[in-house]
Amino acid sequence: MEYVHYSVMADEVLGYLTPPAEAPAIMVDCTCGEGGHTLRFLSSYPNLSVVALDRDEAILEKAKVRMGQYASRFTPINIAFDDFFKTAGEEMYDLILFDLGISSYHYEESGRGFSFRKGETLDMRLDVGQPISAMDVVNGYPEERLADVIYRYGEERYSRRIARAIVAERRLSKIQDPERLARIIYTAVPPAYRRGHLHPATRSFQAIRIEVNGELDRIEIALAGALRALKRGGRIAVISFHSLEDRIVKWFFKGLDSEQVRILTKKPVVPTEVERDENPPSRSAKLRVIEKL
Repeated sequence: MEYVHYSVMADEVLGYLTPPAEAPAIMVDCTCGEGGHTLRFLSSYPNLSVVALDRDEAILEKAKVRMGQYASRFTPINIAFDDFFKTAGEEMYDLILFDLGISSYHYEESGRGFSFRKGETLDMRLDVGQPISAMDVVNGYPEERLADVIYRYGEERYSRRIARAIVAERRLSKIQDPERLARIIYTAVPPAYRRGHLHPATRSFQAIRIEVNGELDRIEIALAGALRALKRGGRIAVISFHSLEDRIVKWFFKGLDSEQVRILTKKPVVPTEVERDENPPSRSAKLRVIEKL
């Protein structure tokens, strides 16, 4: 089986999240994906067990296969991380990892329209059981609400023009595939904007995906639950990939009582130049870590 996702800052994460030397320890990988980080931990620490969470049942099945030789120490659970911590007991886990990025699997293999370069269905759901898809957002949201989503979650300065163009096009026929949506956005923005290093649809696609999956709304709830579930002396590490995520994590950590936690990363850790060259999507990644006192 082929695995397409590159686990960002794996060495740095291993360095910060070190389990107790000999006693059995439990880690929660809150965004397991194909299991890249989990595999590194299980192969490095024989005394460690991992509870692996993911909203996407299909990608979790890939992780199960990948973790075959470590099955006795690997517990996969198909659940959103905020929902998991709502019912988790207090002080149960030694290490907790959040990798908030979207797996390469979703762009390359899922067929759900995360990438505008492929002829797929405009879906973008991480959990295909949830009721709202990207198609519902693009074809059903009023123009003002659609523009607000694109501006707030994509930080897209041409959000009003883009929303206006989408609404005009959907009056002609329902927008059902990402390629068409990308073309609409491309045409809506000024010609100079089309020549940037990013495709002009990138920010809008990010915004629609965040809206569909409620990504930002889950982070603070999950971090609060994770802190309750973390043992004293345990650590939480969070990898974020854009400013909206990182801002939530940064201010949540800063708002904690200094007698309760210690911030181990005064400034966020970023990928090395070598890693950025090997895996360009890692360029925007930031790692923040706290320890529970």
